Amino acid sequence: MRPINKVIIHCSATPEGRDVKIDTIRQWHTDKGWNDIGYHYVIELDGQIQAGRPVELLGAHCLGQNKFSIGICYVGGMNKSMTKPKDTRTEEQKESLINLIAELRKKYPILSVNGHNEYSAKACPSFDVQKEGY
Repeated sequence: MRPINKVIIHCSATPEGRDVKIDTIRQWHTDKGWNDIGYHYVIELDGQIQAGRPVELLGAHCLGQNKFSIGICYVGGMNKSMTKPKDTRTEEQKESLINLIAELRKKYPILSVNGHNEYSAKACPSFDVQKEGY
């Protein structure tokens, strides 16, 4: 098992309310030539947590941070017109994210929970992870 010391949260950068499924995101990633989806988990609009790339395998979600991290993506992150980032998480997504991180903390020595924007000049995940207090 690879050592895990952090979770990195992402958004799918899709418009608010657009019901994107994990298989669609997987297709986007495999179309880039990747062998699978880059995230370990995807949280859909209804709060369903879908398993992506197995946690035992290195993710492909945050350049320079994949070796020791788990990538979680929630569906959304942009306003309806796709003109600016927006925290579009549904209450169900917020609850699922809290629960998933709590479960991961029981299994792995997670030292930090970070937003993708802490490692890259991106808005992703379109909210301030540190202010949320994970």
